[in-house]
Amino acid sequence: MVGRRVFFAALVGVSLFGLAALMFAAMRRGGILPVEGVLLALFLVTLPWLVIGFWNAMIGLALMRFSRNPAASVNPLLRDEDPAAALTTSTAILVCLRNEEIDGVFRNVETMLEGMLLEGVCSHFHLYLLSDSSWQDIIEQEERLAVSLKARWGGDISVTYRRREDNHAFKSGNIRDFCERWGAAHDFALVLDADSYMDASAIRRLVRLMQRHETVGILQSLVVGLPTMSAFARIFQFGMRLGMRSYTLGSAWWQGDCGPYWGHNALIRLKPFIEHCHLPELSGRGPLSGPVLSHDQVEAVLMRRAGYEVRVIPEEGGSFEQNPPDLIEFIRRDLRWCHGNMQYLKLLGLKDLRPVSRMQLVLAILMFAGSPAWVAFMVLSAGLAIVYDDATRNFDPVLGGALFACVMTMVFAPKLATVADILATRARRKAFGGTWRILTSVVGEIVFSMLLAPVMAIAHTVFIAKLSLGRGGTWSAQRRGLHAVPYASAIRRLWPQTLFGVAGVVWFSSFVAPILVPALPVILGPLVAIPVARFTASLAWGHAARASGLWRIPEESAPTSDLLKLALPALPPAEALREPVAGYPKAPQAAE
Repeated sequence: MVGRRVFFAALVGVSLFGLAALMFAAMRRGGILPVEGVLLALFLVTLPWLVIGFWNAMIGLALMRFSRNPAASVNPLLRDEDPAAALTTSTAILVCLRNEEIDGVFRNVETMLEGMLLEGVCSHFHLYLLSDSSWQDIIEQEERLAVSLKARWGGDISVTYRRREDNHAFKSGNIRDFCERWGAAHDFALVLDADSYMDASAIRRLVRLMQRHETVGILQSLVVGLPTMSAFARIFQFGMRLGMRSYTLGSAWWQGDCGPYWGHNALIRLKPFIEHCHLPELSGRGPLSGPVLSHDQVEAVLMRRAGYEVRVIPEEGGSFEQNPPDLIEFIRRDLRWCHGNMQYLKLLGLKDLRPVSRMQLVLAILMFAGSPAWVAFMVLSAGLAIVYDDATRNFDPVLGGALFACVMTMVFAPKLATVADILATRARRKAFGGTWRILTSVVGEIVFSMLLAPVMAIAHTVFIAKLSLGRGGTWSAQRRGLHAVPYASAIRRLWPQTLFGVAGVVWFSSFVAPILVPALPVILGPLVAIPVARFTASLAWGHAARASGLWRIPEESAPTSDLLKLALPALPPAEALREPVAGYPKAPQAAE
């Protein structure tokens, strides 16, 4: 691992130095002015996340193409698996709830329990519905859900429902309360979000591996999106599937036993978690103080500090989540992460952390801190463009073009290389919809991601500015089901992006019209953010995308029987689905 980490650090360091040197050379044509020095510094802040992501993906792709067992090459737990090993431990399944749409929770839990019953492992598990809900109608639905589950499954698996009156520390406090009440009664805990689904074989695999390897404290599965009728989510998760496995393989190659924990669809060893992963209250006032909001990565570094391994299984299979159905919900989820990750500024000084663990906290901060640096870079560049009569006097267009090509290569090469890997195998081509659909979907996803990137960067920038002024966000319930996005809601949420886009068009067309077209990739996404939010949330657009076969994921092409039982609108109906539990309705099909 030391050799791998040194090699990876060298790749990243050389890349950062090369890009910085190229930028410096392009800018020094007329001498570096102080304001251009600021521009260079902003550019450097945006680079680490891009460069590390690029090399993670490229290493992962190399493993996918040239290793007989890519996952086992980065996770030694997978080298001596015994699929027939019996379960000998007790595992708590924690379904964490806060004002959630209960139909989806009911659907996922029911299907999961059915699979566990068929595999004959229910006696080794205990289901906990851990609620932090505060809305009375949702509380009543949760209570009916608990009664229904106990009535149907109580003879096979224990079911406990608990609701906290005070949701202090949000999800981490919810889980800590479980640990204090019932943690000592179980060996492991499987943490699930309200939108999580894991099939029985994936759950049993996590437990088998953790039973066999007592040094493992957290075992994270690779989570992918469920098939969806949302046009927005279809395009987004198609892009994620092109890069997620290679990225996770590459990061696991050098992170090793300091792996990620994403807060759900993961198994934790309860004894060390209870003893060593209690999160501190952050001192001071303001939005960065109080409970740690993005608890997952902090718990991972604390588990590693205690001497236990944190590992990821970088293979797709049986572990799912539901992606946000529209741009508004996607931004809201991202800003929750942004808020929590910026709190890590107060945690960088934690004692005795492993170097890789401390670097993970830094990268989690840079994931969002790079956005205001990017926005400031773009605004400052636009201002400098009108300082000179000749916009290229102080910037070498040849070196600038080379720099742009390098950055774009790092942005898109991992996805395009994964596409090449998919197209090289007939079975994978078929799973993703066939050659022409794959190529058309890739072009559409690239355009979509280019439009989305500046929209998200502006959202992060505005939010971080609010944090710096002492104003935080609210951690309200997420809307996971399909729904329309009214223009009024889109305008209220996306007016900063629209203002940025309009200002960009006016600025460039008025002062430096010749570079308006090159600037369009930056301006166009914010300019059309409102109609994009509206139309990609439309159920009609979702049906059209589904009917076209574009942005198809393998679970659509060949859904398992368990996925069919989920009765997802994006999948064909199963021939025989469960009957609704008495007193609780069957989950309805999504509606506009």
